[in-house]
Amino acid sequence: MSADAPDTARDVAVTEKDLPLHCPMPGAPLWARHPRVFLDVARQGEVRCPYCGTHYTYRGAKQGGH
Repeated sequence: MSADAPDTARDVAVTEKDLPLHCPMPGAPLWARHPRVFLDVARQGEVRCPYCGTHYTYRGAKQGGH
């Protein structure tokens, strides 16, 4: 994306039912597909997909464990 291109990335809120989170998410249109990448949104609270720039924000219950 060039510096003067409009920001077309999406903002998506996810919960524990969406974990493990990967992008693209199920149901994404065929034209929006790229290689699947898993994103650790529960630990970080928010994350951006390195392929398409979609911004994911975790809105679920706090995750426990190691």
